[in-house]
Amino acid sequence: MLGLSRRIHPKEHPMDAGSMAFGIVATALVLFMTPGLAFFYGGLVRAKSVISMMMMSFGAIGLVGTLWILYGYNMSAVDSPLDFSGNPFSDLGLAAMAAGESANTDFIGVAYGSTFAIITIALISGAIADRAKFGAWMLFAGAFATLGYFPIAAWVWGGGWAYSLGELLGLPAVIDYAGGTAVHINAGAAALALTFVLGKRLDFTKGAHKPHNVPFVILGASILWFGWFGFNVGAEWLNGLEGAGLITLNTVGATAASICAWLLVEKVKDGKPTSVGAASGAVAGLVAITPACANLTPGWALLLGALSGALCALAVELKWRLGFDDSLDVVGIHLVGGMLGTIYLGFFANETGLFLGGGIGQLLVQLIASVGVMLYAFLAAFVIGFAIEKTIGFRVTSEDELAGVDRVVHGEDAYEYELERV
Repeated sequence: MLGLSRRIHPKEHPMDAGSMAFGIVATALVLFMTPGLAFFYGGLVRAKSVISMMMMSFGAIGLVGTLWILYGYNMSAVDSPLDFSGNPFSDLGLAAMAAGESANTDFIGVAYGSTFAIITIALISGAIADRAKFGAWMLFAGAFATLGYFPIAAWVWGGGWAYSLGELLGLPAVIDYAGGTAVHINAGAAALALTFVLGKRLDFTKGAHKPHNVPFVILGASILWFGWFGFNVGAEWLNGLEGAGLITLNTVGATAASICAWLLVEKVKDGKPTSVGAASGAVAGLVAITPACANLTPGWALLLGALSGALCALAVELKWRLGFDDSLDVVGIHLVGGMLGTIYLGFFANETGLFLGGGIGQLLVQLIASVGVMLYAFLAAFVIGFAIEKTIGFRVTSEDELAGVDRVVHGEDAYEYELERV
């Protein structure tokens, strides 16, 4: 089904020092993506919200990384496709794994998996910029990781219903190599739910919120692209790097084509191509190629990238027409891009795609998996977010929002300006 196998069996996948080193490097690359996301998001918000924005990403690293080791890994695989998740208490804190003969290799796999959980939760934060309490966000992050990401990872990669869907229906297996459903559709749907829970910013009008630091945005997108090779190619360390060349090229090609398409749409629509558009286009291409990177020839990957750049550039405008305040376009890029990349495989996946020799089966399972994950993630995030809002409160007060959440929530300013005295 995909390369991101949850379990590592050393007898079946013997690991030499080089393979293990590659796994460690891939883990570091994906972990580095979350600080990259912090720069990307931080540059897009106002100067008095940048610390709050970056702290939501760093908070996710701390909390979700801890929960993954305590019980999240245990939840991310199931014995039956009908199970909701694995037993969180089956190896609390991984004590039994630590005593096993293959612990040295197994722990690399656990660490690698943790980085996917971390960035999935961090991505959601972009939808609620400028108006969320940090404590409430952390409570949401822990609850949604537990009820959202951990079980969905089991469904997609750990033997759950999405993993087994093709076998159950007598159709091709669902393809999601590195997270179109479990990461991007999941995060995008959850982000959409939180926009309804927290509501709009006080000055939710087009052009009211401009990026305060465009170089941060470019830096963040560049770090994300750099780390994405661990995201996509990294999973191949379990497969002897058999498909690493194709995955690497597709990760470059789709992203490059997406940049070009986004800039073209901007030029036609607004008259000027922007650097923020280029950065957003890169992320859109990366999102779309994530589920498909191992199952498309390079030409079809380029087409997917071009489609994702154009479609996401148009989709980010929907919030103004439909009236939901997705502050940093998590829905327009991650939900739309994730859905596009996952469903695209139904048409163009090597051998099984509808237009490449297969029947309609691949398209059907891709649709079922993507829509199923989207609906569950939206519902879970809405219920958790609504419960937080109605108890401790999720959103800061109007006065605090106007003053800036950095000073109010964290007691810090991102920038200190002092006039030189002559």
